[in-house]
Amino acid sequence: MAEFLGQKLVKANAITEEQLNQAIERQRYHGGRLGHNLVALGFIKAEELNDFLEAYPHCPKSIEQTGLDLSFIADLVMKHILFMGDFKLADLSQAIKLPVSIVDAAIEVLRREKFVEIKGAAEYARSTYTFTISGQGKNRAGELLEICRYVGPAPVPLDEYRRMVEFQTVRNIVVDEEVVKKAFSHLILSERLLKRLGPAISCGRAIFVYGPSGNGKTTIAETIGKVLPGTVYIPYALIVGGQIITIYDPVNHIPCNSDRSENVDQRWMCIKRPFIMTGGELTLRTLDLDFNNISKFYEASLQLKANNGLFIVDDFGRQQMEPQHLLNRWIVPLERYTDFMTLHTGMKFDVPFDQLVIFATNLEPKNLVDEAFLRRIRYKIKIDHPTEDEYEAIFKKICASNSIEFKKNVFNHLIENYRTMGVKLNACHPRDLIEHIIDAAHYYNHTPEMTSESIVNAWENYFVEM
Repeated sequence: MAEFLGQKLVKANAITEEQLNQAIERQRYHGGRLGHNLVALGFIKAEELNDFLEAYPHCPKSIEQTGLDLSFIADLVMKHILFMGDFKLADLSQAIKLPVSIVDAAIEVLRREKFVEIKGAAEYARSTYTFTISGQGKNRAGELLEICRYVGPAPVPLDEYRRMVEFQTVRNIVVDEEVVKKAFSHLILSERLLKRLGPAISCGRAIFVYGPSGNGKTTIAETIGKVLPGTVYIPYALIVGGQIITIYDPVNHIPCNSDRSENVDQRWMCIKRPFIMTGGELTLRTLDLDFNNISKFYEASLQLKANNGLFIVDDFGRQQMEPQHLLNRWIVPLERYTDFMTLHTGMKFDVPFDQLVIFATNLEPKNLVDEAFLRRIRYKIKIDHPTEDEYEAIFKKICASNSIEFKKNVFNHLIENYRTMGVKLNACHPRDLIEHIIDAAHYYNHTPEMTSESIVNAWENYFVEM
């Protein structure tokens, strides 16, 4: 990947051959990725490198460049026009996400087979022709829908998808210290923890986050998703062994505008780096392709949707399966960055496994994973109970965000309660206690205040005697 990136930068005149060699030499002694070394030597700015890594799929100029057969395109067109009624080439091009010239070639094939007819035209130009599907065409379209009910943008070949994922890899992102500090500025974290999180995010390798519940593991994991820079391109669908696999998921993928929209292959969508979180509902089935027996096409697995982004396994160990089963499923992908999928036809194929995976748990690691698995996870970060100073800082921040005056004497009374009752400080307690104070104030129709009485009431409502 380093050689691949270096050659691309040289070819684009972003750096010189001599600068590339110096960066490679520095990499040998200092480690890290090539991009980091280029930035450290001042040969390229971090922003310029991230912009360069925003590769985009070029619009196909011919049928060959789509990676699809003309017969496949014609069949997909048939299924589209069955629901379109009268249509123009531009309408069909927008629906199938292929250039008008390629769609026109497919329409000519269908016209010769008498599946499509010309209904009228405003001018002699083909762009003004109005087409309609014939009775014979409706029968053919019905037969095709029985085979596969996919009616969407034309799919992308697997090899093309692999190349884009490799170019957009999370292992090439550049995240500096200032970006990390700014992203986590809304949280009260120790300097030591921030210094550990920065390199963990930047390396793009798996992270194991553990510690007692209620201290920000999930919030930290979610914030990491905001740190990942840039945008990536994902296809609406893939074609593998003649089978369709949908990739784009409107629930988990956030579209964004692209400056290169006119030159981009419209079968691809520009999105923010994927951010997928799953918890106790995760099963082995969701990690495999989901074949719909009625629609006759596949939906991508969760990790396939998360490629080039972040995948958080929250509450690890509380899934509807044994933790060891998940670890066995992912032990090879985490090490080799390649996953394997199987079609219902029996065909097996490899797909990229390129994502920053975060396992977050409040269970003891020794009860969940063995040494072999932990060895494959680069970073293990414990999120522990806050100190009294950190707890006070969190309390002040929560008070300020709710326009409540922080009172030191009331806070000291609260801390005394913790000591008397033997309750450990948790980072989530200030937020929850203040919310109880606000609830009571709304009920009694007065301004929320931090008083000894309100704190005692909040404490009694919140904590359970064990």
